[in-house]
Amino acid sequence: MRSVPAPGHVIVQDNRTGKVSYWQKEYHQSAGDADGVSTADYIHAMYAFLRQAGCKNVLMIGCGGGTLATMLRKSGVAVTMVDIHKLSFDIARDYFSLPADIPCHVADGVDYLKKHKRRHDALILDAFGEGGMPAKFKTAAFFKLAKSRMTARGSLFLMNVIVDGDEDRTPDNMVRLLRKQWNRVRLLDTDGWVDRNAVIAAGSVAKLRKPKVLMPPRTGAKKLRKELAVLDWRPIR
Repeated sequence: MRSVPAPGHVIVQDNRTGKVSYWQKEYHQSAGDADGVSTADYIHAMYAFLRQAGCKNVLMIGCGGGTLATMLRKSGVAVTMVDIHKLSFDIARDYFSLPADIPCHVADGVDYLKKHKRRHDALILDAFGEGGMPAKFKTAAFFKLAKSRMTARGSLFLMNVIVDGDEDRTPDNMVRLLRKQWNRVRLLDTDGWVDRNAVIAAGSVAKLRKPKVLMPPRTGAKKLRKELAVLDWRPIR
């Protein structure tokens, strides 16, 4: 039986293409095909980086539709997910084909990291709700905690950042903050778009290449390739 979205949570399904979109008020939380493969460029960028780095054990803070977790699990990667809302996991399973064998923990991301000391070779931060990303996830203390839960060598930290426009320095400021914990931090972004997604990568990032679509969705693959092609590494301003 499918979960019923709570007020403010909207699921839009296209019966013709099989595409599913999940909105939480004004925030577009996720979009994917009938198999749970994302149609969002930044998700495919993260997926490409994780595959390039050979990550086998990934911890994700923030669920949305769970499309990145679904894609990773299809590739044989072990994934653990943390989200403060159980509804997110229900929606991910019922509408986005999130595999049942992915451990899903209903918890605050900071509290989970403090309680669980297991190390992972990748940690993904993609946690947004009303008001955007909680402030606690944009602090030096959180990044220090996150690094302590990652393997000492070869690990990768990825963070999704919503950018208002070209004058928004949020991603640049986050990179500067992350550089207090990691020697190498890179920013994948593109100018000219409002309310866009940028990806910050820290840790074992020196050999990461410009991402390509490695797992095309059933619908929208051509458009996705064009969108991903314009994303590139850029210097910090």
